[in-house]
Amino acid sequence: MPKSGGVDVQSHLTGPSVSSQAGVTVWQVALPGPLFRLFSYGIPEGMHPVSGARVRVPFGRGQRVGILWRPTTPEREVSLKYVDALLDTGSLLDAPLLACLEWAASYYHFPLGEVALAAFPPALRKGQVLSQPGMRLTDAGRRALEDGGIRGSRQRELLMALAEQPLGVAESALMHFPRATRQGVVQRGWAEFLTLPLGATFSDDLSAASIQPLSLNTAQASAVSAISADMSRFRVWLLDGVTGSGKTEVYLSLIARVLTAGKQVLVLVPEIALTPQLVSRFALRLGAAPVVLHSALTDAERLQAWLAAQSGRASVVVGTRSAAFQPLANLGLVIVDEEHDASLKQSEGFGFHARDVVIWRARAQEVPVVLGSATPSLESLRNAQMNRYETLFLPERAKGARMPVLNLIDVRGQRMSGGLSPVLIEAIERHLVAGGQALLYLNRRGYAPNLLCHDCGWVAACRHCDAFMTWHRQSRRLKCHHCGEEQSVPETCPVCRSELSPRGLGTEQLEDVLAGLFPDFGIERLDRDALSRKGELARRLARIRAGDARLIVGTQIVVKGHDFPDVSLVGVVDADQGLFANDFRGSERFAQQLTQVAGRAGRADRPGTVLVQTHHPDHPGLNLLLRSGYGAYAAQLLRERAEAGLPPLRFSALIRADGRDAPAPRHLLDTMASGLSTADWVGLSVWGPVEAPLARRAGRFRYQLLLLADDRALLHDALAHLDAWIGSRRPSGVRWSIDVDPLDMA
Repeated sequence: MPKSGGVDVQSHLTGPSVSSQAGVTVWQVALPGPLFRLFSYGIPEGMHPVSGARVRVPFGRGQRVGILWRPTTPEREVSLKYVDALLDTGSLLDAPLLACLEWAASYYHFPLGEVALAAFPPALRKGQVLSQPGMRLTDAGRRALEDGGIRGSRQRELLMALAEQPLGVAESALMHFPRATRQGVVQRGWAEFLTLPLGATFSDDLSAASIQPLSLNTAQASAVSAISADMSRFRVWLLDGVTGSGKTEVYLSLIARVLTAGKQVLVLVPEIALTPQLVSRFALRLGAAPVVLHSALTDAERLQAWLAAQSGRASVVVGTRSAAFQPLANLGLVIVDEEHDASLKQSEGFGFHARDVVIWRARAQEVPVVLGSATPSLESLRNAQMNRYETLFLPERAKGARMPVLNLIDVRGQRMSGGLSPVLIEAIERHLVAGGQALLYLNRRGYAPNLLCHDCGWVAACRHCDAFMTWHRQSRRLKCHHCGEEQSVPETCPVCRSELSPRGLGTEQLEDVLAGLFPDFGIERLDRDALSRKGELARRLARIRAGDARLIVGTQIVVKGHDFPDVSLVGVVDADQGLFANDFRGSERFAQQLTQVAGRAGRADRPGTVLVQTHHPDHPGLNLLLRSGYGAYAAQLLRERAEAGLPPLRFSALIRADGRDAPAPRHLLDTMASGLSTADWVGLSVWGPVEAPLARRAGRFRYQLLLLADDRALLHDALAHLDAWIGSRRPSGVRWSIDVDPLDMA
């Protein structure tokens, strides 16, 4: 579990051991596990240890892969276990990254060994060595090819394949040649076996043809000029640009300058699977595809990409939040696209925020950071107010496109057709007839949020959570979106045997409604269910861009990085679900999503219209957002947060506890709250404990305790104190964790 703010050093004493003696080197090793400490091991003679290299060590009754951290001198004579194997001949993690990992472990109160291993791809965490058997052509083999004296056709083909790669070819790539053929050319001296480093065949060749950069407008050129003039030191630039303002073109111009200087660029995106256009544009402009890091890659693909970035052979690295810890040989610029997106914060376990991690790294390495967004987070806006960030504005859309017109539709008392008002239906028809595309946004997947019996009131509820089961009609299943529980759909009510009816609206049902209303126009649905198969997103986006699908239905997936030039109408089907959230960040999230989805309309030559359906047309926040824009709305939210004493004006941590029975986690947090509500902790606000908004999930009862402080150091002192105090008092069966700077209060 994540806890303490310091790092203990403990000699590992179990099992066979050797006594410390002259000439024996002792090193601290970071190991995966729940303990927030480093372990001391002896290094046998003949090994050449270096910080950041992996080792295999005995631990308990087995072995673990760990990371050499730093040499140490035991304070007393102790018995030490020896390292079993040094897996790397050099350091895989440089000193600045090691320092960043140590800071992250302390700041997020998570075990250092777990944090350190997060910097490696799965294959390296499992102990895979960074070499592979290979073959290489000899001088004799080259002469034999030139003289034409090789009789066997298979041997000739093999030697020709080796001739194309002078540094050598991995044997795994030569398995289509029989083993006898491979051994035969070696026996004749025409080739030789050797050991190759993994990733040796990667080539970051940027000499391929690339498209010319677009001409920049005044605001874009000003932003590029300002950042380029100050590239030799750390500085955070907040690129605040309206949707469609050309932030990506600014990124590309900056990247080109960094690559000219021979340095690397790290680009963080919220979800790589949702931003294929970004990667495609980078490849077209740079002449080669950037290295991509995300969880959908196979272990082998992830390892190759990791090695290319770590060695410096990859100049541009695009990745999701885990790429924040990617080692890089010569970092020159960091870009965080859609910096406001909550996907950049890991919600469970090691709860780091990728944006904040890369800012810490950039500061340590004197590298500039660009944070881009049309809807900046309140944290970034607050940092800009405090002059910690420099703001650059892109107030207009690129290529002269106009911002869309936003209007509310009051749906009170109207006869709805599958969640659509007559006004919205008429607008959809008008835009389709005019040749445009219409995008309908509903942030609720499935066919209906639940099934209901009108006769007796039975509702399909999850057995393990305080939540209803969502009806997915296409898969014919009831699914809980909180714990993953699935059930078959009952044919009739389990209580009274009456017919069941859907309650509420989901994207599956909305797709059916539109197909019935507009049968002559293709429809594509973009949500997690529809895009579960590999390559499905690319296929559906291709249909949309080709005009084969004129209607688009989607959840928040549609607001992330997609450019639909022919979309002239955006319909927000249910704005009310975001107006009344159960935590204080709900208003911010709602405003960001509404602004982002509205920005999909009118991005090219077609003027855009946005229609927002609501039962609360007089809602002051909604009207402020539509009338004055996200900037004015965010400024109002900052004033409200200041009055309430909430982040980002104060620093926060959320302590969560859960158990099979409700009293135990509640008692644990009660005890914590009592311990912190004393004169020793003046300036610390302790809110709770209270039930979590979802009080029971996966069969466990959940409570939470919110800590707030004006002083960041005071907050972290309190968190470290809690861990040290509660360590031996943790009740059996209760899990608890610390979430620093929480975004999800559920």
